[in-house]
Amino acid sequence: MIFRIVRLLIMAVAAVGGFTLANTVTAVWSGVLPSEQVRWSIIGLAVVITALAGYSLAPWLITAVVQATKWLEARLYKTPTQDIIGGAIGLILGLIIANLFGASFFRLPYVGPYLPIGASLVLGYLGWSFGSKKKDDLLSLFSFFQRIGKDKEKTVKGEPKARYKILDTSVIIDGRIADICKSGFIDGTLLIPGFVLEELRHIADSSDLLKRNRGRRGLDILNKIRKELDVMVKIYEQDFEDLVEVDSKLVRLAQKLDAQVITNDYNLNKVAELQGVKVLNINELANAVKPVVLPGEEMQVQVIKDGKEVGQGVGYLDDGTMIVVENGKRFIGQTISVMVTSVLQTAAGRMIFARPKVYEKKLGNSHHHQVDRGEYQWMT
Repeated sequence: MIFRIVRLLIMAVAAVGGFTLANTVTAVWSGVLPSEQVRWSIIGLAVVITALAGYSLAPWLITAVVQATKWLEARLYKTPTQDIIGGAIGLILGLIIANLFGASFFRLPYVGPYLPIGASLVLGYLGWSFGSKKKDDLLSLFSFFQRIGKDKEKTVKGEPKARYKILDTSVIIDGRIADICKSGFIDGTLLIPGFVLEELRHIADSSDLLKRNRGRRGLDILNKIRKELDVMVKIYEQDFEDLVEVDSKLVRLAQKLDAQVITNDYNLNKVAELQGVKVLNINELANAVKPVVLPGEEMQVQVIKDGKEVGQGVGYLDDGTMIVVENGKRFIGQTISVMVTSVLQTAAGRMIFARPKVYEKKLGNSHHHQVDRGEYQWMT
């Protein structure tokens, strides 16, 4: 129905254009035409031809406009908000300068009426390009807008307006988000996208037992947050059909709502940061609150399995931190004292490297830090 209405409108616009053009041309050549009746016949013929042309070309025009609109919308979604704001400011300034320039030269003969059009196109493009590249400098000039925006975000009690926190699939399955919400460190509204719920449902219905348990655990965590915790939870139903990956949809949604993403996915963390989206990484929070372990400190650890390298043993602290024990394979199943040699910490987690304390003692008592054959045989 809408398509037919738009098509008829295009036909009407084309007919009006044909009438205007034919009326102007025949008025100029009225002295050549035999009679007024012939003039109106030409005008009527022009109206019919242009109307039919508009009706025939309408589907192509509508398709082209729809495709161009979708392409522009996709580009705008992928463009960071700061670039759009900076480009808009530069475009406005460029059009203002073009208007002043065109008004000054409008009275020039022949080219005067066309100068404002050319100046608007050129200066508008230059303004957008300059604004998007110099967005930081432009936004700093308009910093008072940020202060006004902060004042508007104040609630009646004078507290700042809370932002949305979007949960991704991995952090829901992880489960620690429920404990963090319970502790009160998460404010605002937790936003659960519909496509994340759909992914959880697919995982919970998987034929693989491990995946099925992880999916059901994620659904249980969501129910616990909604029913037991004093946290506002909202389901966001809108999907992005032009995107396939859930991570891309999360980034797009965060850009649209100016929200933050809570995750423990390292790759999503980096992709979101590259596109200007604020990320709250659960692993980074866990690393921040862990007790600091320094090289040279001693600790007790139970070696439970062998490591990747020859002779290595692996143990874990109560919080899940992996401890790699050199020459610790022989102590599998035992709780031993180890001395920390180094600590590797990343956004994906923390890993501690250590040596058995008895091994350090033997090394210290041996000549030139070497273990004699008898001691080495006892250790092996």
